[in-house]
Amino acid sequence: MDNLQRMGGIAALYQAATYLMGIVFYLFVLDYLSVVEPIQKVKLLVDNQISMYVTHLLMYVVFGIFLVVLALALYERLKTGASAIMRAATALGLIWAGVLIASGMIFNAGIAPLVALYDKDPAQAALVWSGIESVSNGLSSANGEILGGLWTLLVAWAALRAGGLPKFLNYLGVVVGLVGLLSAVPVLNGLKGVFGMSQLVWFVWLGIVMLRQSPSAAVQKTGSSSPC
Repeated sequence: MDNLQRMGGIAALYQAATYLMGIVFYLFVLDYLSVVEPIQKVKLLVDNQISMYVTHLLMYVVFGIFLVVLALALYERLKTGASAIMRAATALGLIWAGVLIASGMIFNAGIAPLVALYDKDPAQAALVWSGIESVSNGLSSANGEILGGLWTLLVAWAALRAGGLPKFLNYLGVVVGLVGLLSAVPVLNGLKGVFGMSQLVWFVWLGIVMLRQSPSAAVQKTGSSSPC
C-alpha cells in the first residue's frame, strides 16, 4: 500500500512536470499556438520533428501511463470512505489515460510519413496533417477537458467524504474539475488554459501529500466526517 502511494505521488509530480514542459515548449520555444496556416504548421513540425515527437511521447503516452498509476493509487487511498464515487472516478481516470495515450501515439505515428510527403507536395502534406491533428486533438480534449475535469471533480468529492486528503486540496480539486467541465462549452473553450495551470498546482500538492502522508494519517488529520 505504501509503495503504491509513493508511486502515485511520483506520478502526480511527473504529470505536473509535463504540464510545465508543454507550456514552455509550445508557448515559448515554438510559439505553436500562433501558427494558424496549415503549411506553416507542417513546416514547423518538419523542422522540429524530433523534439515534438519526444514532447508528445512524454506529455501524452508516458503521462497516460503515469495517470493509470495515480488513478489506482487514489482508489486505494479513498475507497474506504467513498467506494462508489472512487469506482466511477477510477473508471474515468483509466479512460482518460487511454485516450491520451492514443492521442500521443497517433500524433507521433503521423510524423514520419508527413515529413516524407512534405518533401514531395507541401500542400498535400498540410491537408493530410490537418486530418491527423484533428483526430489527435479530439482524443486529447482540445475541445474541452470533460474527462480530466470530471475525474478531478470526482476524486475531490470522494476525498471530501473519505477525509484521505487535505480539505483545501479537495476544494481546489473541485474548482479544477468544474473549470475543466466548463471548458467544454464552446464559448468557454479558453478555460482550458486555466484548467491546465490549476491542475498543475493540484498535481504538485497531491504528489507531495501522497509522498509524505499515509492514508491513515490523512484521515486522522482531516477527520472522516469532512463535508461531502
